[in-house]
Amino acid sequence: MLDVGDSAPEFTLPKAGGDAYNDIEPFALTEALGDDPVVLAFFPAAFTSGCTAEMCAFRDSMHRFDELDAAVYGISVDLPPAQNVWIMREELNFPMISDWDHEIIHEYGVVNPEMYDQFEAARRSIFVLDAAGTITYRWVESDGETDFAAVVETVREAVAETTTA
Repeated sequence: MLDVGDSAPEFTLPKAGGDAYNDIEPFALTEALGDDPVVLAFFPAAFTSGCTAEMCAFRDSMHRFDELDAAVYGISVDLPPAQNVWIMREELNFPMISDWDHEIIHEYGVVNPEMYDQFEAARRSIFVLDAAGTITYRWVESDGETDFAAVVETVREAVAETTTA
């Protein structure tokens, strides 16, 4: 699994913008990098209770990320049309990236081990990248109940540190 100080692997994948079922366009990580931090929030699957709670915690805190000029992207193996429906249903205010071929969850080392032999999905994890694409913060869910509001606040603090570094 990638760690703080590692360079984030480059990728180009479909991005679901959430304005319509077919609101899909290519997303290249290199184009998102620049002057501001990028948050990549990997989650197992749209429409599930835990993933909805996590992404809604980001939704409810997006104004705090916007204040830091940070871009937030959810990433799952769901197909973009499904991600679009989920974005609209939950009124999410940031885009989703579709790792439909599962390459990126492998490159980042975040394949959910509990889903082997059934289907592959992302392990719930969050990476903060600086303008150069270096990982400045990493969080991976451990066993037990997760307080998503607290996790999002910690990620926001990590973003703030990245912008002042």
